[in-house]
Amino acid sequence: HSNFLQCLQPLSLNRHNPSTTLSAVNIIGCFTAIITIIMKFSTAFFLLSITTTAAFAPTAKLSRPTNLHVSQSSSQTNNKDLAKDFDNTSPEDVTPSGSNGAKVGQAEVVLVGCGAPNRGMGWYHAVQMLEGRCPSASLDYIIEPWFLGPGSEGPGGPEFTQWADETTSTYGTTFGTSVADLPTPSQPRVALISGRTADNPRLLKECIDAGCKCIYLEKPGAPTVRELEEMKGVAEGAGIEVLMGYNKNVCKYVRKTREFASTISGSHVTFVSNNAYENTPESLGECFERNAEGMLKNMAIHELALLVSFYDVSVDNIESVTADKEFSSMQTLVGPSGKEFTDFDKIKFTIKTKTGKEVSVAADRCGGTDSYATVTDTNGEEVFRYWMPDEEDKIAVENLQAKYPTAMPYFFTQDPDYVTVKERVAKHTVTGEEAEGVATIGVAVETLRVAEYLTPLLMEQLKD
Repeated sequence: HSNFLQCLQPLSLNRHNPSTTLSAVNIIGCFTAIITIIMKFSTAFFLLSITTTAAFAPTAKLSRPTNLHVSQSSSQTNNKDLAKDFDNTSPEDVTPSGSNGAKVGQAEVVLVGCGAPNRGMGWYHAVQMLEGRCPSASLDYIIEPWFLGPGSEGPGGPEFTQWADETTSTYGTTFGTSVADLPTPSQPRVALISGRTADNPRLLKECIDAGCKCIYLEKPGAPTVRELEEMKGVAEGAGIEVLMGYNKNVCKYVRKTREFASTISGSHVTFVSNNAYENTPESLGECFERNAEGMLKNMAIHELALLVSFYDVSVDNIESVTADKEFSSMQTLVGPSGKEFTDFDKIKFTIKTKTGKEVSVAADRCGGTDSYATVTDTNGEEVFRYWMPDEEDKIAVENLQAKYPTAMPYFFTQDPDYVTVKERVAKHTVTGEEAEGVATIGVAVETLRVAEYLTPLLMEQLKD
């Protein structure tokens, strides 16, 4: 600007003083200044266009309660098409590593249903990804409609807001209340759905519409077999893969137990699952209400998935089911809402299949923090037991307990398995590499079918 004014000064003098001459030097200087100004204005407009575009990108920090601040110009159909576009895409072909959020070779993760800090399974999934323990996963978005909405002032709400603020400040994660407000994916997108089981059918459809290439669905997937089958059909129709969070399918103690049992002719395996709830009506009543789908669709669903995956268990192939009445217990308790809930606080049963296999499951809500599996011989003598965690993992568990002293204890005993499943799903989403050992929604459908079959049958046996 100053250069331009300087070059105009001789012209002004010429207008008032005809004797003043305009030198060639001044003319050249004038044209040079004009060209310089044009270049500067061009640069300014270019930078303005970038700034304007960035204004429509999701901001790192959002007001609460909130929706994501994103452009709504892309249709749901375009998002679904965009997800399919990644099918034959290598990490090198997608957004450069300098971009914010997921980098080349990472899946863009959307956590749907975080839950309360130190209590929600979704929260612990978030912690593991934010700490970088799943290298193929970048947690870019957290959708939490309850604690960022109606529950923001209730129990757990202020704690969630504080954690969300700290997470946004530290990691740049974007929080929102609706999947529908997500922008189009910048990298292959995977949704980790860890909300209320009753909401999952709706959330799965929303995640497909939001451009997800793959969906990681927490157990049991849906309240009923019919709903889960419908979800399976919706995903298949959209060409979207759904993998399940049955982490015990990849557990060390399961693998070791199965390997040992295969060396003993006529051996019998029992899978034992424990939680560390207090054995009081108040503690168990809260547990029964929060996990209203029931123990077999909740805590013990992992063991049922093992039976479906490795022991040929299906409703059509079950020959007999026998409850261990001495071990088992069923109660009707009042939850925090004042409503009554009937469920097992502990259950043990043995299944025999029509194809000649036999396997047992035991689950105890108040049994402690460790799970394990045993192998007995043909005389009923125990010849093998492998714990989760084993001695190698106990040090890690102690470190995690010290780091998160008020978190649910079972998070830590299964910590490495949660990491394994997420990493395999995220890597599969980006590269197409098989997610080894991770259960599909087809396995989940049969697992839930078995749970629905067993629950009334075992309840009836315990009444006798």
